Amino acid sequence: MRPHFLLLPLLALSVSWLPCHAEKPLTPIAASLRPFVADQTISGAVALVVNKDQVLSLETVGEADLSAKKPMTEDAMFWIASMTKPMTAMGVMMLVEEGKVEVDAPVAKYLPEFKGQMLVAEKSADKVVLKKPARPITVKDLFTHTSGLVGKSPLEDQALDALSLREAVFTYAISPLQFEPGSKWQYCNPGINTLGRIIEVVSGQPYAEFMQGRFFTPLGMKDTTFWPTDAQMERIAKSYQPKADKSPGLEETTVKYLTPPLSDRKRMALAAGGLFSTAGDLSRIYRMILNGGELDGKRYLKTETLKQMTTNQTGDMKVSFSDGMHMGLGFHIVNEPQGVTAALSPGSFGHGGAYGTQAWIDPTRGLGIVLLIQRANLPNSDKSDMRAALQKAAVEVYGTAKR
Repeated sequence: MRPHFLLLPLLALSVSWLPCHAEKPLTPIAASLRPFVADQTISGAVALVVNKDQVLSLETVGEADLSAKKPMTEDAMFWIASMTKPMTAMGVMMLVEEGKVEVDAPVAKYLPEFKGQMLVAEKSADKVVLKKPARPITVKDLFTHTSGLVGKSPLEDQALDALSLREAVFTYAISPLQFEPGSKWQYCNPGINTLGRIIEVVSGQPYAEFMQGRFFTPLGMKDTTFWPTDAQMERIAKSYQPKADKSPGLEETTVKYLTPPLSDRKRMALAAGGLFSTAGDLSRIYRMILNGGELDGKRYLKTETLKQMTTNQTGDMKVSFSDGMHMGLGFHIVNEPQGVTAALSPGSFGHGGAYGTQAWIDPTRGLGIVLLIQRANLPNSDKSDMRAALQKAAVEVYGTAKR
């Protein structure tokens, strides 16, 4: 029998040439978010960067379900919450373009229940004194969060979708105004819900049906919905929050503002924050905006309409979410980039959501930057370090010239 020891050097050499299965190096976009997964601020995220022509980057980090160790996927669904607001605003502006709604008109022109609405002049533990406001609220006040409407329906509890849109808006109308219309900025979900009700009355369609027909279906946004199906529910990233006992890590939570089951179409389609969506779907609507209101040969809004929506409409009025920020019509405007917005150009615009989702468009660089996470009790997501890190990375990689 021939000895085999002479073959050992050859075997060792061949083994050294076997392919290495080390993890692929993180791209700058993924690397910007990885530290927030590592320190358990979030379970995972989907990051999207687009220009008017294409998706430039679609990346995932972390997990969609920690207990099941389910990796985050590109088609994961998220409750995008108040990122719904600019979409509702664009729906109203379609009706403005058609001559059916006037931005400066009193809300009562379209919703008579607002006629004669009173203002709180004095309030104490045992009495409330009302007076007539200097002027009625206008449609523009609803867009800009300057209406003075009550902060929530008196019939709402924690869940915001128990009433119909018609019922909820009626309760706003019979509640007194909290301050003179146009006198200050105060974030107001009821104001955006009232815009949704104006869509219903003026168009003759339910709000959700209008949005489906005008935006979601024609844009190819196949997963964007107020009522996820059972199949879509399987793709919704779990929501997390810091542990109640303050120990390190995250614990699972629910979307406390919505009533289960989420597929129940009896729930109100919240114009101020009810949508679920994916990065792929959002790429379509933000590319449309970057294209000046058009995508794939179909026009949704005029370029001048989008310019009006994304131009400061509140002057020097303080907008509390972030320094250097003002309001357009449904969009927050970054007039003076600083702090978390430092990477963006002046005039960038967008909106965040209650569970940390963010979408911002830098028109100077021609970029849309989207962060999708599901993190409850995140202190002021508009000042989030995650947002700043992602925007900085996206601008460094893709923002050297206008695309």
